[in-house]
Amino acid sequence: MKKYIVELTAEEQRELRSLVRVGKAAAYKIKHANILLKADANGPTWKDAAVAEAFGCHVTTVENVRKRFVLEGIEVAVDRRREGVGRPRKLDGDAEARLTALACSDPPDGRTRWTLRLLAEKLVELEVVDSCSRMAVQRTMKKTS
Repeated sequence: MKKYIVELTAEEQRELRSLVRVGKAAAYKIKHANILLKADANGPTWKDAAVAEAFGCHVTTVENVRKRFVLEGIEVAVDRRREGVGRPRKLDGDAEARLTALACSDPPDGRTRWTLRLLAEKLVELEVVDSCSRMAVQRTMKKTS
């Protein structure tokens, strides 16, 4: 038995049909709109497996879209990017600027160049961040170069 039942209002149905009909949105948004339309308890009420097969996705995707619709609303269900999800970035704009300046400065004594590990350790030593991995430094340096 389904835990999250999609019950679309007439306005929500119009909005989703318009999104699908116009076709000027990202493919995943159109797919999620189609999923909601077919899973609607006031409409066709397709089974999750049938919806997944029809739109070329996994059954889990259908379940997740239904769950997001019931818990968070239509905008969140159609759009997969959600605020506050995931880990916050270690290096914000100020820390990135400090890292870039540090990487452009002279390396420590006995070294010919800065390594990622040395940069990460120096950021912690300068109390720019409380902890930092070399991979965070690498991603930031790759982004800024």
